[in-house]
Amino acid sequence: MRTRLVLVTSTALVLCVASSALSQNWTEIVSQEERFTVTFPAQPTITDAAWFSQFGAVLPSRVYSTTKGQSRYSVTVVDYNPVERLLVERSQACPPGANTCQGIADWGVGYWKTDIRGALLYAVSKFVERDAKVTTLTWNGIALVQGVEMRLTNNADQSRTFASIYMHENRLVIVEATVPRGDPPPVAFNESLNWLDEQGRPVRYQTTYVNIPDVPKPPARGAPAPPPAAR
Repeated sequence: MRTRLVLVTSTALVLCVASSALSQNWTEIVSQEERFTVTFPAQPTITDAAWFSQFGAVLPSRVYSTTKGQSRYSVTVVDYNPVERLLVERSQACPPGANTCQGIADWGVGYWKTDIRGALLYAVSKFVERDAKVTTLTWNGIALVQGVEMRLTNNADQSRTFASIYMHENRLVIVEATVPRGDPPPVAFNESLNWLDEQGRPVRYQTTYVNIPDVPKPPARGAPAPPPAAR
């Protein structure tokens, strides 16, 4: 049985209970605002937080987290949509002639495009800085949204952390589970992540989705393919 937890606004939650034994159920988070769904092994708490980007923008984030036994599960969603405004505003105070305040289309004006381009790698670097050994670092995709998968063995207690990191609609999504040494990988949790379109419907793209400024979003499956570019 599952519990379905639907996030309809940033402040209002609707909880539809499929069974009274919540502790035995999986809980599905459906965030229309953040365009994703994910299933937790227990009902998560939801906390607002701040994320400091690579180039110093303070971005809003939301952390969904829970525990089950000795295992910990979380999904962190960072909204990169304000980064252009924040870094362009900051660039107005930089010294004249500095790269950050030049209107260079590809990388100037506060480096906001570079901040978005590097968000995945920046999130990876945060895991690398931990007191842990990285055992796996691979490319991955969920519903053709480009991402990265990591596995780490934590030095303190030899527990293992499984992380999946993606960018979708300018939102950095970090799915992380840590389980005790010897426990099986939390595949059901990490692979439950999926995406929603503007209307809150499940979406899978026709080609690989890469969240980079100036790169068009591919059409969803079932949508007409875009016309070929003129030569």
